[in-house]
Amino acid sequence: MSKVYFFATCVGSAVYADTCVNAIKLLQDAGVEVIFKKDQTCCGQPSFNSGYYEESRKIALHNIKVFEGDYPIVTISGSCAGVMRKDYEELFEGRPEIDEVRKFQSRMYELSEYLDSVLQVKYDTRDMGEKIKVTWHSNCHALRVAKCIPSAKNILRSLSNVELIELEREEECCGFGGTFAVKEPELNEALVTNKIADIKSRDVDILLAADAGCLLNISGAMKKQGYELPTMHFYDFLAKRIQIA
Repeated sequence: MSKVYFFATCVGSAVYADTCVNAIKLLQDAGVEVIFKKDQTCCGQPSFNSGYYEESRKIALHNIKVFEGDYPIVTISGSCAGVMRKDYEELFEGRPEIDEVRKFQSRMYELSEYLDSVLQVKYDTRDMGEKIKVTWHSNCHALRVAKCIPSAKNILRSLSNVELIELEREEECCGFGGTFAVKEPELNEALVTNKIADIKSRDVDILLAADAGCLLNISGAMKKQGYELPTMHFYDFLAKRIQIA
């Protein structure tokens, strides 16, 4: 049996604990033994994006120590995967730790790409849900840095009773952006309002995303606007469709 480390993320641990459990179930369902390190912490994105590079290096080195060895590291956030797989290299370029950092980065995966590209799991005959129309929000780091969105959509399209209706302006930010949403609330409101208008135009049953921060931002704004479209984290949705949740 193959083994992986599971990286829960800050928002996952604080708000989306059930999603973390479902993600672990998906890995176990695929025949993988999951190792959860209790002393894991933030990926370092908030400090990195805010320019606190020395503090971000300390976080990165902590994570490298916690997840030592050769096991793959799997996370439910393309945002965290992007930081840990790409941005850490920028932090340590020209420093003595760079080789250790690159080895760590080579083991980092977002869950959908690990299921789809590494394990090549097939769900096409396992969809037990009713027919449903869904749309999909791609978070910025997953789309542009981790580049794991194709794997998530491969899995989604394989579900026989699910129709994916894509957003017209999918590549536009929802306005969350971690600390950006706090520092630039007016821009956040403008961006999320545009995102919601795009979602409304799709006439679907539910909004899916594989990023907890974006889901909190979009669902909270929809609630303020009185728009009652259900939202769900992709891994909760997938676990429910194949009846392991």
